Amino acid sequence: MSAIDNSDLPHPGDDAGTRHRVRMQRRKAVVDAQIAAATEERGVLLVLTGNGKGKSSSAFGMVARALGHGLRVGVVQFIKGRYATGERAFFRRFPEVSYHLMGEGFTWETQDRERDVRAAAAAWEVAVGMLREPSYALVVLDELNIALRYRYLELEAVIEALHSRPAAQHVVITGRGAPVQLIEAADTVTDMRGVKHAFEAGVRAQRGIEL
Repeated sequence: MSAIDNSDLPHPGDDAGTRHRVRMQRRKAVVDAQIAAATEERGVLLVLTGNGKGKSSSAFGMVARALGHGLRVGVVQFIKGRYATGERAFFRRFPEVSYHLMGEGFTWETQDRERDVRAAAAAWEVAVGMLREPSYALVVLDELNIALRYRYLELEAVIEALHSRPAAQHVVITGRGAPVQLIEAADTVTDMRGVKHAFEAGVRAQRGIEL
């Protein structure tokens, strides 16, 4: 019979501080080993999906982080209409950011599939140009998942362009309902789960929060 590991259990004479220190030492050893093993350096593909709030907000947080390192950033916004947002007003101040708002509005607003397909195709053309340009360290394709979900674009062509991008380029894709194939192609995937939202209680979108 194998011995039972009681190392994490309290022992007579131990205090909470000692037990905490021992646990954190073990945790640090695990984390340090993981960091030492992560030697590959290359561009990563991140997919932010799910019904919860915060997908685009997270992506624009990474834009700010990239700017902090002096990197060039490309942003293409699919689907979203041309209403004023804080991120657009802010990031367009930076010459390092190439910002393109290409949507015609959410699908329930346009109610015109052909118009939406044309808008998505035009946005994808801009995006492809960025995905071929090594000078862009980070490319954000905001709400691309929606365009893929409604089949405004060919998924296979999108994935091929992502695979063919410059080796050091990072890409962030947002939107609900990310296709399975895109999730499989991604390096990092976050599925944001909605727990509670002020809008459901009748609170309109707020500047600095949703806008």
